[in-house]
Amino acid sequence: MTASLSQRRLAYLSWAAVCVIWGTTYLGIRVSLESIPPALMGGLRWTIAGGLLSAYVKFSGEKLPPPSRWGSIALLAFLLLGLGNGGVVFAEQWIPSGLAAVLVGTSPFWMAAVEAFMPRGERLTKAVAAGLALGFAGIVVLVWPELSLGSGGTGPFIAGVIALQVASFGWALGSAFSKRQSHAENVLSTTAYQMLFGGLLMMAAGTVRGEWNDMFFTSRTSVALIYLSTIGAIGGFVAYTYALRHLPVSFVSLYAYINPVIAVALGVVVLNEAFTPRMAVSALLVFAGVAVVRWSSPPAARTTPAAVPETARARPANRVTFRPVGR
Repeated sequence: MTASLSQRRLAYLSWAAVCVIWGTTYLGIRVSLESIPPALMGGLRWTIAGGLLSAYVKFSGEKLPPPSRWGSIALLAFLLLGLGNGGVVFAEQWIPSGLAAVLVGTSPFWMAAVEAFMPRGERLTKAVAAGLALGFAGIVVLVWPELSLGSGGTGPFIAGVIALQVASFGWALGSAFSKRQSHAENVLSTTAYQMLFGGLLMMAAGTVRGEWNDMFFTSRTSVALIYLSTIGAIGGFVAYTYALRHLPVSFVSLYAYINPVIAVALGVVVLNEAFTPRMAVSALLVFAGVAVVRWSSPPAARTTPAAVPETARARPANRVTFRPVGR
């Protein structure tokens, strides 16, 4: 077996790991929220992950980003982790984990819209606009009964849906900014600081919100937080990076279609979350919209993965940019 064949097989295993790991993080977030308030949960997760990765980079002899780069890293941390991941965490207080994963699938719509307004961005075509409309119809199908009923108990649910769209917008904006960066820096070091800055930002938000008094740990939430901070963050990122280096990006991006399926299945089996026929119809419309947007985009646009947690753009080996990390 040649080295290239061995690397390719390992790359497919890495891709499968990404599908599973990033599909399970939604469940991990939901479990963590049982005793850890949302901002502190996200803050602890990313601070731990960033600290561990920074220590690894330092002891491996690689250089950490200089202070001149901290501003850009902090901005990306705010967009991708503060808004992107933070919105998901807040939403899962009221939205089932599987449904949250489905709604995060609207990220391609926001990415297409953001790109259309960016300098030298790709303009919307009629086919892409139709895909966006189809995906938006899926959101309307999901929330319309709650909106039409107007009962007081639906407020948190609607707030969760809005939070997920804010998360998707933050992820899209951060990805667009990341896509336009081209700094020859070590990807692990920049990602480590991105995690660290994002974690500190969310912990600061938790402090302002007075969440420390409400935080306590159980065996379930402790295990979930450890999983999210290590396997979910660092393990998923390493597997994703390896897969990108040895497989076509268009294939790697298919993880975005598998994550929601895993998240829904785990939510139903482990947490007994409901998944109604209306949710299924909404999910099908969202995925159909994603498919239309993806396959109606120019070939160059398809090199960017279609959805979240983990969108990245392939770069030559000597031109490494910031890579968004997992949910």
